[in-house]
Amino acid sequence: MSGPLSGIRVLDLSRVMAGPWCTQIMADLGAEVIKIERPGLGDDTRHWGPPWLKDAEGKPTSQSGYYLSANRGKHSVTVDIGKPEGQALIRELAAECDVLVENFKTGGLAKKGLDYEALSQINPGLIYCSVTGFGQTGPMASHAGYDYLIQAQSGLMSITGVADGQPGAGPQRVGMAVADLTTGMNSVIAILSALHHRTNTGEGQHIDMALLDVQVSWMANQALNYFCSGEAPGRTGEYHPNLAPYQPFPTSDGQVIIAVGNDGQFQRLCKAMGCPELAEDERFATNPQRVIHRQELVGKLCEVTRTRTSREWMDRLVTVSVPCGPIQNIQEVFEDPQVIARNMKLELEHPQLGKVPGIANPIKFSKTQQEYRKAPPLLGEDTDDTLQRLLGKSTEELAALRAGGVL
Repeated sequence: MSGPLSGIRVLDLSRVMAGPWCTQIMADLGAEVIKIERPGLGDDTRHWGPPWLKDAEGKPTSQSGYYLSANRGKHSVTVDIGKPEGQALIRELAAECDVLVENFKTGGLAKKGLDYEALSQINPGLIYCSVTGFGQTGPMASHAGYDYLIQAQSGLMSITGVADGQPGAGPQRVGMAVADLTTGMNSVIAILSALHHRTNTGEGQHIDMALLDVQVSWMANQALNYFCSGEAPGRTGEYHPNLAPYQPFPTSDGQVIIAVGNDGQFQRLCKAMGCPELAEDERFATNPQRVIHRQELVGKLCEVTRTRTSREWMDRLVTVSVPCGPIQNIQEVFEDPQVIARNMKLELEHPQLGKVPGIANPIKFSKTQQEYRKAPPLLGEDTDDTLQRLLGKSTEELAALRAGGVL
């Protein structure tokens, strides 16, 4: 095994996206991840299709794109934790692991004797990360939380979408499950911090991660806009609330994004566009003035941008260090020379599925190179091997557990 987390073993009792995203990142970084799934059913997202992965002959398999997106590098072990024998197996596995990640409802695992208090008695150094919608405390602690609900309650949808008074106005969800994904990423940060603490003290601990907390923290500059002004920010659609010009502009064959972050860039933009007088106009000379007079400025710039193609503007503006780029669909993203050069698409061999596509981890190390060792597993494909290797279960014991519906 290789990677900076080589030697760390993770017991993954999570499903859907936030928890699995966390554990996939850890697998990418070299950790051994044991994914516990329900016998016969598995992770909910195994059934979230179409689309399904196609085999070498172009025929759909039973593997959903959603499941494949968050389960690379893991070992799938099927255990029914509703049965006492299954709970005993989880306790045995927890004793052999450094980290446990779960996303059951608050208090759900305590009923099975699999909460942090119980497992820390078995393994005092265990890092136990609970991922829920609303956390372990507060009036909504027992509520189920889904990404769409969190985007709405956190305020994210209130600032996403077309501005009031314009066609298509109204709050919109972000096109990705951002609350899940950012919670998964923050969970990794928390786990790594807890592992460092354990290195120094020998102590494990419980980590309480809530989707709502993470998404509220993600309000960042928009929350500070509110704190500073006393006014809740609204939807601004295509433009940035604090910068101008910073939005799409029409060209003769489409649109480009022009993103001016300072006055020097604006001066170079105006010169490259053949209208240097705009940079000298007191209404547009500084960013605060450009924000105030945004509508007038954008109208003048649009008259110019429509005279050339998107490619011409991108070539012209990039040469004078003014950020300018295309609006691409996902097919175009993976045909982009920069994305290709950064090796952001990968393919992993699976003994039954053939080549399984995926998106590479964006972290790039100079010393501890990442090694993608395993395609997303079929349901239960590693059950016997893992339980024999880590717990020393015999063939007869496994057969008995399987006969009893535990595996």
